[in-house]
Amino acid sequence: MQKNNDDSKKQIYVVMVLFTLLFLLMTGYFAYYVQFSSTDDINNTYNPRQETLALKVVRGKIISADGQTLAYTQERKSGEERIYPYGPVFAHVVGYTGKGKSGIEQMANISLLTSNAALNEKLSRQMAEEKNIGDNIVTTLDTGLQKAAYDALGLYKGAIVAMDPQTGHILCMASNPGFDPNTIAKDWDELNTMTEASPLLNRATQGLYPPGSTFKIVTLLEYMRENENCEDYAFNCKGSFTLEDVTIRCYHGSVHGQIDLKTSFAKSCNSSFANIGSTLDNGRFRKTAEALLFNKELPGKLGCRQSEFMLERSSLCEEKLHTAIGQGKTVISPLHMALITSAVANGGMLKKPLLIDRIENYDGETVKKYEASNHKRLMSEKEAAFLDEYMREVVATGTGTKLSGLSYEVAGKTGSAEFGSEKGDSHAWFTGYAGTGEQKIVVTVVIEGAGSGSDYAVPAAKRVFDAYFAEHAHG
Repeated sequence: MQKNNDDSKKQIYVVMVLFTLLFLLMTGYFAYYVQFSSTDDINNTYNPRQETLALKVVRGKIISADGQTLAYTQERKSGEERIYPYGPVFAHVVGYTGKGKSGIEQMANISLLTSNAALNEKLSRQMAEEKNIGDNIVTTLDTGLQKAAYDALGLYKGAIVAMDPQTGHILCMASNPGFDPNTIAKDWDELNTMTEASPLLNRATQGLYPPGSTFKIVTLLEYMRENENCEDYAFNCKGSFTLEDVTIRCYHGSVHGQIDLKTSFAKSCNSSFANIGSTLDNGRFRKTAEALLFNKELPGKLGCRQSEFMLERSSLCEEKLHTAIGQGKTVISPLHMALITSAVANGGMLKKPLLIDRIENYDGETVKKYEASNHKRLMSEKEAAFLDEYMREVVATGTGTKLSGLSYEVAGKTGSAEFGSEKGDSHAWFTGYAGTGEQKIVVTVVIEGAGSGSDYAVPAAKRVFDAYFAEHAHG
């Protein structure tokens, strides 16, 4: 009888332990969900709770880092109207509402429809059957830099991204052609028929382009990793490089003569980099590219398309040589190129990119602050210093000399990425950074079909650099 009682107690004990463990697991999952997933689920476009909140809360403002209102809700007799004071300047990054949502309007939708006003005020408004006032989103965007980037694109299709490599703050994100978010409902049908221009497309995050010679940053990093004495490299450029019936030519038929590794990079010698590419291990090259976030989702939940590195172990000579100079099937978004450049500027460490600095209630009290944080180390400090030295040479003696001799020092890489079937059609690229100490800025530019990076992307980048250092001249 005693044995049966002992067995029963053991069974009860086992059941209690199992239920306790199950309870702890459920509690842990609930805590994780509340901390990491609940906002995403509530913010989902298909969640009907958003419609309920919109009936009770006046949508909050979206504000720039320098205190300018980028979006607010205006009460009218016909109902509420969303106003965008800067029109098309911030259209893609701030986004729109009415015909669905995009940009920050979509990313922070649930926060804009949540009110953290004082409790007594909220109760008073509810009793009076009035809407509460939603929280404000304070972004990392700088009005002056955004205007400079928007103006620099002019009539060209393309994108410009600027960010602080030490905090991950995105300072501007311009895309062209654009649209006026104030008239999105009226213009919707017309905008969606403009398939060639694609004005609703945020080219900074959704555009994928062959990177051209800006990709030589990645090729150079891989060559350094595979060759301890890489700086002993020498090459005689005769304007082209041929291997297995595949010929790579220098841009505009340039002949660079006898050059070392640094000059090959500074002058953006395609022949030399095709030669370098022919020596690289395909598998190791792919591993380096994927460590730099190719074929991966980018951090920050910014709705970026994945960049694609297509070189495989089994890839043939043609794809190998084209990949080394940034052509072939490999494509990248401007934001991704900015992140790689940001890691170089920050000693190899990539900060998590941020578009939102904090959430405030309508009285200006901080509800939530988004702190700068490390995403991952993309390269060692030694490797970043090596790339920095070579990118400075591009500006000192190479294809980026239009950025030399200024009141600030620039390191960068130009690119002219051929596309399409027409010989000579090129997207103009520039990616680089400037400044010292606490005043550092990364700028990445792509201008579709414009021509060479040095002729078109570099001047556009200079306008953003100039605007940034003019702002910080007294601060």
